[in-house]
Amino acid sequence: MNQYNIHLLDLPNEILLIILRKLNNIDVLYSLLDINNGRLDIIAQENTFTNILNFVNTNNISLIDRFCIYILPRIHQNIKYFIFEPAVMERILLAAVYPNLTELKLFNFEQQIASKYFTDESSLRSVFQQQITSLILVNNDKSARVGSLKEYTINVYAHILNFFKNLTYLNIMGPCVMLCPGLSLCDLPSTTFYSSILTHLSIVVQTFDDCLYLLDGRLKQLTSFNANVYSIDSFSTIVQNT
Repeated sequence: MNQYNIHLLDLPNEILLIILRKLNNIDVLYSLLDINNGRLDIIAQENTFTNILNFVNTNNISLIDRFCIYILPRIHQNIKYFIFEPAVMERILLAAVYPNLTELKLFNFEQQIASKYFTDESSLRSVFQQQITSLILVNNDKSARVGSLKEYTINVYAHILNFFKNLTYLNIMGPCVMLCPGLSLCDLPSTTFYSSILTHLSIVVQTFDDCLYLLDGRLKQLTSFNANVYSIDSFSTIVQNT
């Protein structure tokens, strides 16, 4: 084989995979799937390229169209983890049935997303409630504009934990910790933000007391806990020794 006349398809599968794994999965699928080349078609459907799909910063409408119409229905059984933004979430999740999907990461999350999609009337209810066990939310709400943190705790944080019936992993973060609304449990019932199956929690809390409330037994199966705390000034007498 002439070293000056080597084409992509001249390479063995092992070398092709090494090259393609350095590329974005979305680009690999968009470029190689359904281009009338059986070999590349098979390679593109490898679990390496189809288990996790990241659509963040994908603003190409034609790319989303092609994925939803042609690509996702073909690889739907392989997909385990989606990463996307609210603008494309509903269309992608309704493009096919994903029997093995269990993980989601949602960027630019805001309270209105919860009120629109995390409801019994939502077209995505069955996916969220029955399939998702791991949820990561990159919160774009700002403390200064959400009003009462207790209301935000009830309407967003507690609602999410109640709505996602099979959630065992929950991570709610913000682009800047001090701007993200902190969970606030003081004076709220112990049934607020409750789960009998959650094992991992990472969240922003308003005070150190809120950490203590989270460890008072309401999260019975919790084994991993990570909290960013706004204030450690006070100490509650209610949950001292739990």
